Amino acid sequence: MNKKQDFTSGAFTHAVVDAAIKVAMVFVMVVWCFEIVRPFLMPILWGGIIAIALYPIVILLSKKTKLSVGKSSLIVTLLALSLLIVPSVIFSGALVSGTTEFVTEMKEGSFAIPPPKDSVAELPIIGKQLYKSWLHLSSDLENVLKENKEYIADFSASAAATIGSLGLTVLQFIISIIIAGVFMKNADGSSQMFYKIAVRLAGSHGNEFASLSVATVRSVVQGVIGVAFIQCILSGVGMWLVGVPGTGIWMLLVLILAIVQLPALIILGPVIAYVYTVESSTIATIFMIWSLLVATSDTFLKPILMGRGVDIPMLVILLGAIGGMLLSGIVGLFVGAVVLALSYKLFSAWLVIEINNDELPAEETENRLETTA
Repeated sequence: MNKKQDFTSGAFTHAVVDAAIKVAMVFVMVVWCFEIVRPFLMPILWGGIIAIALYPIVILLSKKTKLSVGKSSLIVTLLALSLLIVPSVIFSGALVSGTTEFVTEMKEGSFAIPPPKDSVAELPIIGKQLYKSWLHLSSDLENVLKENKEYIADFSASAAATIGSLGLTVLQFIISIIIAGVFMKNADGSSQMFYKIAVRLAGSHGNEFASLSVATVRSVVQGVIGVAFIQCILSGVGMWLVGVPGTGIWMLLVLILAIVQLPALIILGPVIAYVYTVESSTIATIFMIWSLLVATSDTFLKPILMGRGVDIPMLVILLGAIGGMLLSGIVGLFVGAVVLALSYKLFSAWLVIEINNDELPAEETENRLETTA
């Protein structure tokens, strides 16, 4: 009897040790693979989101031109890369030339700030103080620079770091678009893998969750990020036409504010005030009307582009965008908004399923899930 117990105990111990070793090996492999992929995790995730958003365009292009999905994916990818690289090169070239010119003028002592117009003092709330500070800068710039030398040095270092991070961000976007092109070219295989993973995780509801995920990603990309890009481009066109300096920087700020669901007038308002001080009243008024139209365009664009039934609270988008940016920079701004919105929709659908499984027949459960989608 004791021998049998000893044998059973030894077999159990052997099985436990064997299972522990296997689990440890799997854990080590998973952690190892994650560490290898971690530098590319954000570009891969953003590439997948871009692929989901652009794939309908690939299908439409393939049907219209009779090209294969692979060739259509290549065309869309190259177009997306050109839309990213060309403005980046123009912006960086203007930034470098402007910085070089500014440094040269500062060394030669020829840099000067023009005095403000009298209309600046008439601006509400900040007019008088702005006029006074501006006039002081234009008349005694050298002493102002000497008095604020430390602050200027800190700002210059921060600006240089920001410019460097923008270059890295552009590189991440380029990598993400290339990854998106690979996903779109192999859309069938990627889709099957995605649905298999969803079924493995969610069981019989995996297909519904997968379809809901795709619909949510496309809606957020179109209704939030797409609208933000439209506002960014339109505001940039207006600022470029009236000659606002640093247009690229203001466009980036408009883009960020639009994604985090803050009004673009926070940026466009001061720009409008600036235009009134340097241009005629007619041009400034036209620019103000244009800016107001751009700032309010999201009120009618979002319902059109986000699609039916995608009722995601703006607070979720706000938290996702800000949290993503704090975690991963500019790329995280886009990815965070999409990921948190997707998580919110999936969690809401899961709650409906769990409640309905307890209280409702199967047919009503399916109908309720379709309603949430």
